[in-house]
Amino acid sequence: MTETPYDRAHAAMEADPENEALRLAVYDRLADAELFLLLEHEPDEDNDIIPQLFSTEEGDFVLAFDTEERLAEFTATPAPYVALPGRVIAQNLAGEAVGLGVNLGVADSAMLLPPEALEWLTHALTHAPETTAARPVAFDAPALPPAMLALLLPAFEAKFDQLAGLASHALLGGVTYEGGRRGHVLAFLGAPEPAQPGIAKAMAEALAFSGLEAGELDVTFLSEADPAAAVLLEKALVLHLPEAVEEEVQELTISAPGMDPSKPPILR
Repeated sequence: MTETPYDRAHAAMEADPENEALRLAVYDRLADAELFLLLEHEPDEDNDIIPQLFSTEEGDFVLAFDTEERLAEFTATPAPYVALPGRVIAQNLAGEAVGLGVNLGVADSAMLLPPEALEWLTHALTHAPETTAARPVAFDAPALPPAMLALLLPAFEAKFDQLAGLASHALLGGVTYEGGRRGHVLAFLGAPEPAQPGIAKAMAEALAFSGLEAGELDVTFLSEADPAAAVLLEKALVLHLPEAVEEEVQELTISAPGMDPSKPPILR
């Protein structure tokens, strides 16, 4: 079976359980993953979704799997399910005193997340970037120690997989602002304006889940013709984003409950 990004993050955490950054990476991959949530029954006409609840000595849990094959292996017979981002499942379960079981019984990456873990994850995902109007006057190479880069770069790269085709490069550099304040900037080249808020939010999450305490990073967007882009290309650490994958146009069919975009699922 194909190894998933969550599998890799979980294996890394298991190999070094005292490493907080690796533990945070597991939460980050879960939030970004499409999870297949086991339901009590097919959604009703209002598209209400009722997850199947499992009672254990540790409390009540719903079950989700990061591939359809794993869900099928667990149930062994056809069962109702819905595919939702991990962040949506966590946000809907937060405050409900219900935990989340992931890949139970079908993968080495099986894990139980208690209710308090889901509440923490939901809180972490609400972090939004702040808009500033500081004027940069100089750019330099990033002045980050190797240990810090070792935390930041994997967190960035995990998010870059979701940004395929939205920018040509990301440039990590040092910056000096008018007034003398110094810091670091992550500049994206060629990102269309509608995509910029989402990219900024993704990078804020990457920083939050990187394991860096009190980490701060400014995100900006430049055209490839911008003079600042030329300076950063020369001095900054150049990070490449994946290119968009062109897929054949296929007729879309609703193959699972809750996937009709005109009837968004209501998780209860």
